[in-house]
Amino acid sequence: MQKKFTNILITGASSGIGEAVALYLAAHGAKNLFLSGRNAERLNAVAEKCRGLGATAHPQIISVCDKEAMAEWIKACNQTAELDLVFANAGVSTGEETAENVYNTFNTNVFGVLNTVTPVAEIFGARADKKAVKTIAITSSIAGYHGLPSCPSYSATKACVKAYGEALRGSLKQDNIDVNVICPGFVKSRITDKNTCPMPFFMSAEKAAEIIVKRLENNVGLIAFPWPMRLATWFLSILPNRLTDWLYAALPHKV
Repeated sequence: MQKKFTNILITGASSGIGEAVALYLAAHGAKNLFLSGRNAERLNAVAEKCRGLGATAHPQIISVCDKEAMAEWIKACNQTAELDLVFANAGVSTGEETAENVYNTFNTNVFGVLNTVTPVAEIFGARADKKAVKTIAITSSIAGYHGLPSCPSYSATKACVKAYGEALRGSLKQDNIDVNVICPGFVKSRITDKNTCPMPFFMSAEKAAEIIVKRLENNVGLIAFPWPMRLATWFLSILPNRLTDWLYAALPHKV
């Protein structure tokens, strides 16, 4: 049965996929949108657009790396309006693989997801109405299918949350909590704006948001797109290293 989301929390909502998903949901009947980000100007602009589309938007400047603050904020949001979708979307790219950038990537992309998902799973699991809609969505990436030499830290963090979300889907099923993992290819965002490498099947954030929400409504589980990139990266993941080493060495690298 297809479900509709009314009270939604989205991290990383100030740009890219997070912004596009917020706007799509606002335009399709969402009542409350709890939006987090780190840039007040961008986040408030997204919130204002959502209000213009008929939703009540609650912007919050917060770092997903702050475990205690995230738990308190999520609890407060749920008390304001019982959440039915929480989208752990905040993420960063590594850029240059310096020690500082590597740690920041892991802290945001892995621990930021944990700091979002863990308190939500507890709240959803304790809910008396076991039949209520309860969905957790986690943004991974097509890059999470196989470690990429051009972005070791980024692909590693996305592989981690992909495996975590897929495992949680089975683990939390007993509490009637749906978990979906999202693995997009190249989507217009502040991350891809920095890319200098070729980006096949490049997609607008608006198109990606439509795909994501529709598949979340149908509880697809693993939402990976576009399909040619999903097929290609899956194929690479099952090849022996001697072949992938050769293939990756032949590909263009970021500069």
